[in-house]
Amino acid sequence: MFNNTPHHRANGFTLIELMIVIAIIGILASIALPAYQNSVTKSRRAIGQGDLMSFASAMERHFTTNGSYLGAASGGGNTGAPTVFSTTSPSDGGTAYYNLTISAATATTFTLTATAINAQASDGNLTLTHTGARTWAGNPGWD
Repeated sequence: MFNNTPHHRANGFTLIELMIVIAIIGILASIALPAYQNSVTKSRRAIGQGDLMSFASAMERHFTTNGSYLGAASGGGNTGAPTVFSTTSPSDGGTAYYNLTISAATATTFTLTATAINAQASDGNLTLTHTGARTWAGNPGWD
């Protein structure tokens, strides 16, 4: 006996269609991921810059109280980890992406450094002086 019912195609996707969709998703992801990572790096750098500016304000408060920038580091020293501000950025806690230190201090001058660490390590260090001069990875400015 013959079955005269028409042949129906099964509903669903073919393997080729699924492979094309996966390829398109892969291409989109390969474009989007580096852009996302760049945005995250810039965001963390901006937080580090803000914390370095707040650190400089803390140094100015120390100067107002003591008449000198000396003694703002741990143990009353002139360089190293600060006692007047957080030692890491972000300063409000969480995963640290910069270590904050006093690179140099005299009675009337200071240089602060945010050393890039962890996932931010390849970004380069930020510095700020008492005059407001800024460098990023050895280049002038924070742009």
